[in-house]
Amino acid sequence: MTQRTNETMKYSDVLAQWLVDLGYTHCFFVAGGNIMHLLESCSHKLTCIPVVHEVAAGIAAEYFNEVHLGSKAFAMVTAGPGLTNIVTALGGAYLESRELLVIGGQVKTADLNRGEVRQRGIQEIDGVAIAAAVTEKSILMEEVVDRAEFAEMTFCGRSGRKGPVFLEIPLDVQGARVDPVALTNKIPSAVPYFEAVAPSVIAEIAAKLKKSERPVILLGAGIDRATTEAMLGDLEKLGVPVMATWNAMDRVPADHPMYFGRPNTWGQRYSNILLQQADLVIALGTRLSLQQTGFNWQGFAPVGEVVQVDCDRAELQKGHPKVDLPVCGDANAVLKELVKTDAGDHSAWVSFCREVRSAIPLVEPVNNTGEGYLSPYNFAETLSGITTEQDIVIPCSSGSAFTVMMQTFAQKRGQRVVTNKGLASMGYGLSGAIGAALAGKGRRTILVEGDGGFIQNLQELGTVAANKLNLKIFVFDDHGYASIRMTQINYFGGRYVGCDTETGLGIPKWEPLFEAYSIPAMRVGIGYENDPEFIKRMSAPGPAAFLVHIDPKQTYFPKIASRVTASGSMESNPLHLMTPDLDDATAAKVFRYVAGPVTEK
Repeated sequence: MTQRTNETMKYSDVLAQWLVDLGYTHCFFVAGGNIMHLLESCSHKLTCIPVVHEVAAGIAAEYFNEVHLGSKAFAMVTAGPGLTNIVTALGGAYLESRELLVIGGQVKTADLNRGEVRQRGIQEIDGVAIAAAVTEKSILMEEVVDRAEFAEMTFCGRSGRKGPVFLEIPLDVQGARVDPVALTNKIPSAVPYFEAVAPSVIAEIAAKLKKSERPVILLGAGIDRATTEAMLGDLEKLGVPVMATWNAMDRVPADHPMYFGRPNTWGQRYSNILLQQADLVIALGTRLSLQQTGFNWQGFAPVGEVVQVDCDRAELQKGHPKVDLPVCGDANAVLKELVKTDAGDHSAWVSFCREVRSAIPLVEPVNNTGEGYLSPYNFAETLSGITTEQDIVIPCSSGSAFTVMMQTFAQKRGQRVVTNKGLASMGYGLSGAIGAALAGKGRRTILVEGDGGFIQNLQELGTVAANKLNLKIFVFDDHGYASIRMTQINYFGGRYVGCDTETGLGIPKWEPLFEAYSIPAMRVGIGYENDPEFIKRMSAPGPAAFLVHIDPKQTYFPKIASRVTASGSMESNPLHLMTPDLDDATAAKVFRYVAGPVTEK
């Protein structure tokens, strides 16, 4: 039994130490009265990074943790608007199944409205109820808890399928005097729980793999970087084509002999075509969302079986796409066993995969780029070539800049690439890059963001400047929301509404904006990679901004085309039939096992 002492401490001081014990080193926050005790306590024990807006605190903490370089971060906000402002970040982490601890302040317990009135305390709002839909746990800590119970609360977000946790701590609980020795019991182990995959099931998957003629292994974000880093040689020996979802793009380098791209609704065309011709798709650690399978999910893997391994049984039972062998468990454990097996000889299939990749370049000559403008595809291809293995790359999370990077960027071994595609919210890029840069401890961080997304959180340039981050910011300057502009062209005859400066969208003058934060900025165009000033700024420590001169009328292909039906619903092509169609000669070469586009004569 723990011996009590006569010495007391403020509970917030005890909580700060417990957070350190749990592995947290950084806290992103916006200060407020209802979190004042905990903020003051954490400032003595952790690196506390003030941001301008609470949503940036949540996104930065998420990306900090996703970089996975040994440290962990959480976000702290005050009551009321502090919580409501960070909900977008909670939602993004929830959809991507990522660990994110958010600690919120609350009015003192005597001022809680208890549902009797709309509001009693100043800034009081029911944060627990608001956060409940986008968290693994949303808890009001109305009283002091011991270290083991506090740890259990935080572990909810890192065990099994990960997700955010919101802890709301009233002001009087933070400031309570407690006996630290009586409360400091042993922290329980936070071992992720997954259902064990029976050896017979793994043997069944292995047998399917050996029997198949055209297998593909699709890696999702449920596969840890450490898992693939340790078995890149084993994957090569296995001799089976490997593909990655967008959130797993840094699990395997682009130059790996068995790597064949990123299939997706906005994926790499050659990768989509190959996936759709596989006779066996082994999907590991991916929930196979509609973005991954295409909205026409009935047409996913049309000539093959699908084996899906996921830690969430509900994802296996959702009904789309059709899964022939659903397996609930740890995809990492399955992959580790599969690479030990005899997969058979798939050299003919691998040769065909390489032929298809050679026939369809990542930068296709199908887009219109006005004279004097830099093709965004050429920009991304060039950028990937000049990055290093130590770089951290943040390709924003929505819009044309995002899809261009996902279709074109060639990741290197050792790079960290982090994005958030589930919520697909504009404005994630800068905040995420801040968290990634701080996690990287000086490693160069590269952000690519569209101007429309960048303006949604541009206030965080202050955070970049204050922390002198080694962050290189590339902004696609095309005067607005390029993806929305394209939607209005494709479906509404080019009648623009609120998508650019001409239709009322407020875009700043970029050079004066960056100058206001003492961040050097320059414009880059065709041949930018050979500009001595560009090379100098990319190599120098600290922040720098680069404005990429993009044609406002730039087209973005290939893509999965959709049509508005007579009933008003949308109808989409399957993954392998991207728009525009390939020429007849190329189509005849690459569509060997599945029907290509039907050309009208």
